[in-house]
Amino acid sequence: MISLLLLMLLQINNAVSNAEEYQTYIIQMDHSHKPAAFSTHEAWHRSTVASLMRSSPEEHDGNDMFLYSYNHVMHGFSARLTETQLSELEKSPAHIATHPELFFELLTTHSPKFLGLKQNSGIWPAASFGKDVIIGIIDTGIWPESESFNDKGMAEVPERWKGTCENGTAFSQSLCNRKLIGARSFSKGLQAEGLKIPPSDYNSSRDHTGHGTHTSSTAAGNHVVGASHFGYAKGTARGVAPRAHVAMYKVLWGVYSEKSVATDVLAAMDQAISDGVDIISISLRISLREDPPYFNNVISIASLSAAEKGIVVVCAAGNEGTPNSIYNGAPWITTVGAGTLDRSFTATLTLENELTVEGTSYFPESVYITDAPLYYGKDNVSKAMCYSGGLDHKEVAGKVVLCDNPSEHQTDIEGQKEEVERAGAYAGIFMTDLSFLHPDDYTIPAMILPFATGALVREHATQVNTTRVKSLTFVHTNLGTKPAPQVAQFSSRGPDSITPGILKPDILAPGVDVLAAVAPNKPFMELKNYNLVTDYALKSGTSMAAPHAAGVVALLKAVHPEWSPAAIRSAIMTTAYAVDNTHTTIKDQWSGLPATPLDFGAGHINPNKAMNPGLVYDMNVQDYIEFLCTLGYNDKQMKAVIRRSQWTCRQPPTELNYPSFMAIINGTESPRTKSFSRVVTNVGDDTSIYRAILQVPSGMRITVEPSTLTFTAKYQQQGFVLNVEIDSDAPKVIYGYLKWVDQHDHLVSSPVVALNN
Repeated sequence: MISLLLLMLLQINNAVSNAEEYQTYIIQMDHSHKPAAFSTHEAWHRSTVASLMRSSPEEHDGNDMFLYSYNHVMHGFSARLTETQLSELEKSPAHIATHPELFFELLTTHSPKFLGLKQNSGIWPAASFGKDVIIGIIDTGIWPESESFNDKGMAEVPERWKGTCENGTAFSQSLCNRKLIGARSFSKGLQAEGLKIPPSDYNSSRDHTGHGTHTSSTAAGNHVVGASHFGYAKGTARGVAPRAHVAMYKVLWGVYSEKSVATDVLAAMDQAISDGVDIISISLRISLREDPPYFNNVISIASLSAAEKGIVVVCAAGNEGTPNSIYNGAPWITTVGAGTLDRSFTATLTLENELTVEGTSYFPESVYITDAPLYYGKDNVSKAMCYSGGLDHKEVAGKVVLCDNPSEHQTDIEGQKEEVERAGAYAGIFMTDLSFLHPDDYTIPAMILPFATGALVREHATQVNTTRVKSLTFVHTNLGTKPAPQVAQFSSRGPDSITPGILKPDILAPGVDVLAAVAPNKPFMELKNYNLVTDYALKSGTSMAAPHAAGVVALLKAVHPEWSPAAIRSAIMTTAYAVDNTHTTIKDQWSGLPATPLDFGAGHINPNKAMNPGLVYDMNVQDYIEFLCTLGYNDKQMKAVIRRSQWTCRQPPTELNYPSFMAIINGTESPRTKSFSRVVTNVGDDTSIYRAILQVPSGMRITVEPSTLTFTAKYQQQGFVLNVEIDSDAPKVIYGYLKWVDQHDHLVSSPVVALNN
């Protein structure tokens, strides 16, 4: 009967104006309305469009106007229709929704675009996208067949390369190419501890978990069209330096989660240096509550050796999310914290009263829920809060459950989600301003609403006896999310426990919901008793931030091969920005309050600006040796770090020529001041005059002498002294900025931080 009504409706109107234009629409249909006469949904869809065409005075073949039939992403079709035809179609009981056609731009994993990288301008073309630079990754291995490691468009392997691809379990030399030019694994130390490589892992460079594949493709993955996380973040995936070469050094193994030992890590870094990498990217830390002294830290030791040979070492800062939790903070390491992107993944809810709200969701299926009852246990606290055991299956089956929350920062959303799933509800709506659910936690159709938005839904559910969900849709990707970037809630914060007088982290880079390649045979999550796998996945952590910075370093290496590791780090730090896309100070994702340089270092990385910093704060190994002389190490400890038996230390000791300033002022000190000496090198225009601009908050005073620096040649050096003073009642953390500005639009910015102890 309904099908007959549909055909009648389609044939009623025969007065379509010749002037009407055809437009493309996506039409969602209720597949249960398909007449039995049609063997397939596509046949029904095509017949529907053909009937609409017959109602038009213009002669059009329905097949010409019909585009696609959808059976998986949704039930429906797309077609070219006039407004009159669309109006007739929308009268059908089988019609669910109409989506006008939209244009899409190419999206990357989005982080390159967020970093300001452009195909035809800026550092990407200037650096030939990282051509001839070699990035060594210390990680869990690599999945060589991933499209991110295809060598289309890649230059030949640099002649200086001494590395190789080792044969092993499910890995042969033939799997390497001009993109993946090296692959080795290190497990002797692990096995010496009595820990065997489990059968689920590979005794080779092949990745078992997907972590190393993800970090490698983030740093230097080739272009891959159509990558997505189950439909989220769909676009063209590419690394920050897509023409750089990759060498993998596997040191982490699938033993009681991912395990590695210092001997293997040290061997891998040693081999990487020998092979001839330009950059070493490390997304791991020592399994201690805090970093040990440099002389007991193999990463610190090996990194200093690498820096001496001109190799930039980039490390993740750690995922502790608390003050004094920095790892890998040696001043010769570029230490990277994690920030958010201006991208969000959402579901959209519309109630029967037309209230439409949007919330966070990573549910991996494009389901379309319509005309479903909304359940809210308003008369029972256990039911309203979705406490464990509080929901009754008979009451919630087939319904969308709203779970209340006593406050905006309730964190047990996982427990509520598990209760909704246990009770067999259709879907769940949760309320919090800060969720710790990961993408693989979305095992049911679920969305998380901000607390204030959720209160609107709760208010409606409370005011009426029964209410219904008109629609609930998933797999939406939004760009331009504000505020962004934010300091990720998990990103480790300063000051550094070993040398609090050196500001760490150095820099912030994208580390939240980063899309990159993974191992395609590793189940990402379980859904309805099935394991879901994917070629590309969203991951978060400072592990994801470090390879972003490594990719930027590769671009800078390509443009400025003569720069030292310290000069490259300086360029990155002094051109960073500390203001988000709302034009206010970068915020802390955890608190929503303005963050400080203890959270974001010099600011968020800005590759295009880093290419032309104007001035750099350069350093060499002797500078690091003299820094170590100030730490009170004995001869044995010094030898452990600097790998030599003889060295000299100036008296009085010189300060490290770092691109940031960190003053630790104890309460008993008077006056409450500290002075810093620095030397800057001109890498910009030959003739430049820089003037000091100071941004100083109340309670702090900064002076610079001289306040003008004049350069008459490239690579000329000039020194200055900065003095900082704070009031006794100043906040515990107070900071300003020194900015050197010249007539060529260079802006060389350094945070000046004081800790009032």
